[in-house]
Order: sequence, then C-alpha cells, then structure tokens
Amino acid sequence: MRKVLSTKLPADRKSSPEGKAKVRLGLTIGWREHVALPELGIADMRAKIDTGARTSAIHAKDMELFQREGEDWVRFRIPASRHHKRFRIEAPVLDQRDIKNTSGVPERRIVIRALLVLGSHRWHVDLSLADREKMGFDMILGRTAIRNRGILVSPGRSFIAGPPLIEPGGLTLSDSPVRVSEL
Repeated sequence: MRKVLSTKLPADRKSSPEGKAKVRLGLTIGWREHVALPELGIADMRAKIDTGARTSAIHAKDMELFQREGEDWVRFRIPASRHHKRFRIEAPVLDQRDIKNTSGVPERRIVIRALLVLGSHRWHVDLSLADREKMGFDMILGRTAIRNRGILVSPGRSFIAGPPLIEPGGLTLSDSPVRVSEL
C-alpha cells in the first residue's frame, strides 16, 4: 500500500490529465553559463551550474567581518579573471552556514545576497564566500538558486542562455547597500 504525503501541488505546478505534476519551463540553461552580478560590479563571470550543490558560491579572498550601524558586514576581494576586474566589496552578511566543501567536509562560510543576471532573467541569490582558487569556475550556481524558477539544465550544452543583459549604467544599483571599489 502506497502512502500519499500530499496531494496539493505547489503554485508553479499544474496537474496533467494523467494526474502527474508538470513544471512550467521558461528557461533552458547549459551546465555552464555567463552570469552577471551587478551589485558586485561584475558584468560577466563564468558560472558552473551545479545541481549537486545546495548553496551557490563565489570565489572570495581576504574576508573580514566588521560591524556597520550595529549590523554584521563582510569586506572581501574578488580576484581578477579574464572575464572581470579585481574588486573589493563590502556587503551585509545574510548568514553564516556550515556548507560542505568539494571533499564533503562541512566548513563555516559567510553568506551574502546579490542580484544575479542570467541571460535576460534576474533574481536575488544567496552566495557563500569561498576560496575557489583551485576550481575551474569562480562561481557555482547551486540548486536553491534555480529552484522554482522553471529552469531546465541541459547537461550536454554550454552558454545557451546568452550573455547577461544588463541595462546601461546597471552595474551600480542605487538602492543596494553593497559597496564596490575597483582595486
């Protein structure tokens, strides 16, 4: 006898005639894509789409926690790559979490929230700050960042979402608390 846990479908799903849930797909992406993080001053960064990772991560160095107006903030550096310049960033700390590294060992990481642009789509994602110097990508986009967005990952394809579409002058967002300076 099978036990049914729930018959209610999430808001982004519809029931098919066969009674199975269907997700509305709006965007197909490859296993690697170009993204932008406008609040961090990054117009183009290669990201690996990693559905095996729960949390997204970005390569960060020289992380330093500090207080600003009674709130926890972090100051860090994003090293230059062939796709972007080197930046020093100050951002509010969203959280500190135990996140498993590539070896499966939990490590305490600082998490910030930033606007992500993927093709013509944009939304805020949580990013853990990690030393990814020995990794092939400066950023991984984990499954919680793409969950419930109607995104399908095509593992045999790359860079299919197109370049991140940023509005002219869109790398500095006036309503963002994040502070960016070029080094």
